[in-house]
Amino acid sequence: MKRNLTLTLMTFAVVAALTGCAVGPDYKGAPQMDAGTAFKEAQGFKQANPQDLSPRGKWWEAYNDSTLNGLIDQVQVTNQTVKQFEAQYRQAQAAGDVARAAYWPTLGLDLSASRSQSNTSTVSGTGGSTTTVQRSAVKNNYGATLNASWEPDIWGKVRRQVEAQDANTQAVAANLAGALLSAQATLAQDYFQLRVIDAQKVLLNQTVDAYQKSLTLTQNQYKAGIVTRADVAQAQTQLLTAQASQTDLGMSRAQLEHAIAILIGKAPANFSLPEQPALMATLPDVPAGLPSDLLQRRPDIASAERAVAQANANVGVATAAMYPALTLSGSGGYQGNEWGNLFDLPNRIWSLGAGLTQPLFEGGLLKAGQQEAQAQYDATVAEYRQTVLGGLQEVEDNLAALRILQDEAQTQDLAVKAAKDSADLAFNQYKAGTATYVNVATTQASLLSAQRTALDVQQRRFTANVLLIKALGGGWEASQMTQTASAAK
Repeated sequence: MKRNLTLTLMTFAVVAALTGCAVGPDYKGAPQMDAGTAFKEAQGFKQANPQDLSPRGKWWEAYNDSTLNGLIDQVQVTNQTVKQFEAQYRQAQAAGDVARAAYWPTLGLDLSASRSQSNTSTVSGTGGSTTTVQRSAVKNNYGATLNASWEPDIWGKVRRQVEAQDANTQAVAANLAGALLSAQATLAQDYFQLRVIDAQKVLLNQTVDAYQKSLTLTQNQYKAGIVTRADVAQAQTQLLTAQASQTDLGMSRAQLEHAIAILIGKAPANFSLPEQPALMATLPDVPAGLPSDLLQRRPDIASAERAVAQANANVGVATAAMYPALTLSGSGGYQGNEWGNLFDLPNRIWSLGAGLTQPLFEGGLLKAGQQEAQAQYDATVAEYRQTVLGGLQEVEDNLAALRILQDEAQTQDLAVKAAKDSADLAFNQYKAGTATYVNVATTQASLLSAQRTALDVQQRRFTANVLLIKALGGGWEASQMTQTASAAK
C-alpha cells in the first residue's frame, strides 16, 4: 500500500512538472509599425502636453452645450447597440471561465440502486427417473461511487486556450468602447447638424420676411406704373423659392431628430428637441499628440492588437493538438446488496487508471489545422497594421479639414459682408429708380447663398472637430478595456 502511494505521488509530481511546458510561440507584443514621428497635417495646431494626453473623460463637455451633454450622457445607459456589445463582453468573460475550467479535474458522484431476479434449474435423478427443480432468487444491489478524471495540461493546450480567450475578452471590451465612442460621436454630429438647420431656419425666416416686403414694394410700384409685371413675377419667384427651402429644412430636421432619438434608445414618437435660434456650442481646441499615442488611444487599434494575441495563442492550441494527451482517472466507493451495511469496509471498491492518446494518422488534419492557425495569425497582423494606417489617415484627414475649413470660414465671412453690402446698395438703387428688380433679386440671392454657405462651413467645422476627437480615441486608453466594460453594465 505504501509503495503504491509513493508511486502515485511520484506520478503526480512528474505530471505537475510537465504541465509547466507550453508548445507554440509566445506572444511578443504588438507587431512593429512605423507610425511616423508627427502628424503631417498638425502644423498650426495646439501642441499637446502630458496633461492633454491623459484620458479626457467626457470629451463632449468641451463644446459647452448643456443640451448636448444631457443627450450624450444617456447613450451609455440606453443605446441598444452599446447594450449589445456589453452583453457580448459578458459572453466573452464566460467563455474565458469555460476555458479555465479545463485546468481542473472533473469530479462526479454516482448513486445507484437496483433489484433483479434470476432463475436457476436443478436436475436430479434416482432409479431411472429425473426431477427438475426451479428456483428463483431476488437480489438487491446498491452503489455509491465517486469518480474523478483529469487531463493534465502537459503541452500547454489549455493555457493557450485561456490566453486566446483572455485576449478575445479584452478585444471585445475594446469593441464595446469603440461602439460607445461611435454612438457618442454620431449623436454629436447629428446634434450640431440639427442646430445649424435651426440657424438656417432663422435665416430663412428673416429672408422670407425681407422678400415679402420686397414683393409688397414691387407690387405697389407696379400699380404706380414704375416697374413692369416682370419685376413682380421675379419678386414672387424669389419669395416662393425661399419658402420652399424652409419646407425642405423641416424634413431634414425631422430626420435628424429621429436619428438622435434612436441613438438614446427612444422611439422617435417619444422624443423631440426644441428649436434653438443659434448654435450655442463653442469649438474646442483638440491637441493631436503623437502618432505613436494613437496605438493606445483608439479602441479599434487595441481590439486589432488583441486579435493578434488571440491568433498567436491559437497557433499554440493547434500545435498542442499534435502531441499525446494523458488522462488520469480514478474512482472509489461502496457496492453491496444491503443498504444498511453498504458503507461497511468489505463493500469498498476503488480503481485507478491512466490513458495515453497519440494521434498517428488523421489524413493531415492536425498539420492543416496548425497551418490554418498560422495563416489566421498572419491575417490578423495585416489587419492590425491596416487598422493603424486607417486610424492615422482619419487623424490626418480631419486635421487637414479643420485647418482648411478655418481658412474657408474666414473667407466666407468676408464674402457674406460683401454680399450684404451689395444687396443693400442694389435695393437702395431700386427704391431710387436707378436699378431694376433683377439686380435686387440677384444680389439678395447671392447674400442668402453666402449666408447659408457660412452656416454650412460652420457645421462642417464642428463635424471635423468631432471626427478628430473620435479618430484620436475620444480620451480612451487601452488600459481602460476592463473599466469600460464594467462601466457599461
